[in-house]
Amino acid sequence: MSLLRTIRLATPLGIAAALFSAPQGGAQVAAPVVQTLPAGQGLDFSGYLQLVEAKARAQGVSQPTIELMTAGLTYNPRVVQLDRAQPGSNPGSPPAFWAYYRSHVDAARINGGRSAMAANRAVLPRIEAQYGVPAKMLFAIWGKESFYGRVKGDFDLARSLATLAYEGRRRELFEGELIALMQMAQRGVPRAKMVGSWAGAFGNPQFLPSIYLRIARDGDGDGFADIWSSSSDTLASIAYYFQDAGWRAGEPWGVRVSAPAGLDRSQFTERLESPSCPRVHARHSVWKTVGEWKTLGVTPRAPIADSTMAVLFEPDGPENGSFLLTGNYRVILQYNCSNYYALSVGLLADEIAR
Repeated sequence: MSLLRTIRLATPLGIAAALFSAPQGGAQVAAPVVQTLPAGQGLDFSGYLQLVEAKARAQGVSQPTIELMTAGLTYNPRVVQLDRAQPGSNPGSPPAFWAYYRSHVDAARINGGRSAMAANRAVLPRIEAQYGVPAKMLFAIWGKESFYGRVKGDFDLARSLATLAYEGRRRELFEGELIALMQMAQRGVPRAKMVGSWAGAFGNPQFLPSIYLRIARDGDGDGFADIWSSSSDTLASIAYYFQDAGWRAGEPWGVRVSAPAGLDRSQFTERLESPSCPRVHARHSVWKTVGEWKTLGVTPRAPIADSTMAVLFEPDGPENGSFLLTGNYRVILQYNCSNYYALSVGLLADEIAR
């Protein structure tokens, strides 16, 4: 999430990448701050934590674990500032994609992905065979989310999640993630590992706690899904995320295409509203087979089967780059509900594999 900058509020799998921008480091604010819950509930931060602790106990979290996770927690106004400063939450004309692309699919990320792929070449055939997801996609996500593990964030997760839950703007989300973090501790995840982005994401793939509980995989067979320091666990966990989200093996995420100048794009406007990421999907055309697009003069610049269903997407308008996007592109959107994120992940993956 390191470099993404739009707020994404409706991804079906609820990953952090689907909600927040990059992990941002910074000193923790130590001084306790007394706030008041919205709607006149009149509880200070410590009083609110007692309510959360009761909910955690009801969900099977032991008292020693609760005490481990909440001892000494104080309100952190910095994470609230960062949350409220998120760009992209207001409707309007989207910025140019290619400017975003140049700053996010750069030589450092491409070369870093190639180096990481070479270093993990021994485990890739097994992971690709088990999950059906190409290795290049796994490294593109890893590169986008944490720059191959270099930028993972240094905020205390319990403090950040407790603060954001108490602040109340998205209490249900953050409160649930705080309890999920306690459940991680109950499973044996060390408290010392629970640092990450200000928004509660952590590790190489920047999972939220609820996603870790459901998706994280032990890729090296040591009995612990270590997405913080194990490359095998990181890659297996991202691969399982994609598989769980519906990735279709053997199908590309999309291809660049050449579109004829006289193509009447108005006849391909999508009229259905997607239940998730509606503003993202509103910029895509209707679905057609690649063969049907070809009959209209849209020419793929990479191999893709004529029977594959795809939408036409031109992020900066006609004559400024055109793509046919498949159902697997929508799997990337499950990770982060942003066209620029998903498109740059696909293009980064292609560059890593080139």
